[in-house]
Amino acid sequence: MIDVLLKTLPFFGLIGLGYGAARTRFFDEIATAHLTKFVFYFALSAMLFRFSATLSLAEIFDARLAAAYLWGTGFVYGVVMAVAFWRGLDTPTAAIEAQAGSIGNTGFLGVPMLAVLLGQDAIGPIILILSIDLIVFSSLLTILVTGSREGRSKADVVRSIGLGLVKNPMITSISLGLCFSASGLHMPDVINSFLTTLGNAATPGALFAIGASLATKSAERLQIAGWISFAKLILHPFFVACAAFYFFRVDPYAASVAISASALPVAGNVFMLAQHYGIAPQRISAAILISTAVSILTVSLIISAVTI
Repeated sequence: MIDVLLKTLPFFGLIGLGYGAARTRFFDEIATAHLTKFVFYFALSAMLFRFSATLSLAEIFDARLAAAYLWGTGFVYGVVMAVAFWRGLDTPTAAIEAQAGSIGNTGFLGVPMLAVLLGQDAIGPIILILSIDLIVFSSLLTILVTGSREGRSKADVVRSIGLGLVKNPMITSISLGLCFSASGLHMPDVINSFLTTLGNAATPGALFAIGASLATKSAERLQIAGWISFAKLILHPFFVACAAFYFFRVDPYAASVAISASALPVAGNVFMLAQHYGIAPQRISAAILISTAVSILTVSLIISAVTI
């Protein structure tokens, strides 16, 4: 575990650097917002496009892996929602807690970190997992939240889902990259160099932005945030591991990537969704803060366990 921890520390160190810069007001909220936008729309999109353009759909889509990840994530989603209903919460609040408890920071943290720790062969499974998170579970959240509110027709729900997918640059860049790959065209060296240079900014930029955004979050309702963090950091990888190894017999390497991705802390975009819908943003903010801090140890432990 110590070897893996030492390899993950530089990544979390960049998060800590961003946190410190924002906490001391050297990097203000406006700067953080612009850095996040640059990473999200440009650097990370360039990285995902270049990765996807070098892979075929067959290299990304693994039916067993997709089924195992869907089953494991869906089970945790259901558990967190059931606990929320048991506490007397309404459907939108239960759905946002379930989203936080089962969707990790695969885009900003998982793509750059796991590709380095687990090797370039991890890129295909990571893209598959990221696509499932964005397409399946983000759509599920939209259905649960908008569908439970009065005055929203089925057409409104479908429109919200469609617009959300089309406007997400990660989905767009992955789709365009796969289309380019399927075309059989050769990417000119100058364009590949451009995308590589721009994409290289994704790792430090994304990690710094994560830390800077954490500095603006408050740790309120710690008991609930602690439960959500436990579900994300422990229950999620555990049930994905059960599904991968015992139910769907996933290739060991692909399973290790899925389990490692499942161990990542709560995704930052869940907070944005909570703010957008006006549902418990402080609770999700605290869960992101706690899960990211604790994941320094838990991610290292889980990655070391699955890569033995």
